[in-house]
Amino acid sequence: MTQTRSAADAFPLALLVEDHVQTREMYAEWLVFSGFRVAEAATVDEAIEKTLLLHPHIITTDIGLHGSDGCSLCERLKSDERTRKIPVIAVTAWAMGGHVERAREAGCDSVLIKPCLPEDLLKEIQRLLKLSETEKQQQ
Repeated sequence: MTQTRSAADAFPLALLVEDHVQTREMYAEWLVFSGFRVAEAATVDEAIEKTLLLHPHIITTDIGLHGSDGCSLCERLKSDERTRKIPVIAVTAWAMGGHVERAREAGCDSVLIKPCLPEDLLKEIQRLLKLSETEKQQQ
């Protein structure tokens, strides 16, 4: 008997959290082209709402968001049993003054520095999803 794969299995869902519209659209287009489903958010509150509703496979977030920051988002996600295992990638231009360390302390699984090519983001997403799948299989 052949088991069919659902769209959710065949096409992982990435949530892109970025308040700069052009950057968010660029990454979204590249990920869709690369076989992902994509949801978008511009704020921490919107990201939390969409995470709880959609259960994305991975989340990317800018650190410098209006009204809050990606570190706060990551802390909230990692402190919630429902979302703590979702890999989070910080994509930020804030590479100085301890920002990278702060992102890691907040629970980000990876930090990429802008300018970050869409291809580099894709490679990191694929790496973390593969790692996440391996961890699930070992449990």
